[in-house]
Amino acid sequence: MADSREKNKTDENEPRGAVGGEDVIDDRVVEQGAVVLRGYVVERMRADDPERHLTQQDLGGEPNELDNPQIKDVVNQLLIIADDLNRNIELQNLLSSVHPDCAQEVFFSVAKEIFQDGVNWGRVVALFHLAYTLIYRALTGNHLEIIKKVISWVLQFIRENILAWILRQGGWVGVSRTMSHWPTVSLVAAVAFVAVVIYWRNTR
Repeated sequence: MADSREKNKTDENEPRGAVGGEDVIDDRVVEQGAVVLRGYVVERMRADDPERHLTQQDLGGEPNELDNPQIKDVVNQLLIIADDLNRNIELQNLLSSVHPDCAQEVFFSVAKEIFQDGVNWGRVVALFHLAYTLIYRALTGNHLEIIKKVISWVLQFIRENILAWILRQGGWVGVSRTMSHWPTVSLVAAVAFVAVVIYWRNTR
């Protein structure tokens, strides 16, 4: 009898079924998303403003969290897709209208606009680039309290809106399979981001 009770107690502590096991996987993918997002922001900042020093720790991360080669590769793939965003002059002009001091509900409304026609890696990059833009403006405007807030908003949005899609791609490493046609993915990201910045500007 005691063994049976002990076995039941052990089973209760183990992830199982649709609740335990899937929640563990979900948490892992969201945690990886946080590392990828921080890596994207740090590397994008390094490319855009080399004199400004930003680390993973500044964004709430760990100093060696990009040592995982798979995660580092995902960050690099997303940065390649995002290169076209930085070369888009119209987009850069629109970015001047983006303000970092928005409310959470405004951020979520804009993020949902990005994915209103579905989810793909180009739109995920557009979401990350939106976060990067807000963080960059917060940093240069000395609104440091906004930076980690933006990170938490992105992760909450991922969990509530696009996590299931990311899981169906095999996790964040699924972005590597899109690189054979990355110019198309980059175009999708640019179009999505231009549309969302226009939406943002019109709602302020």
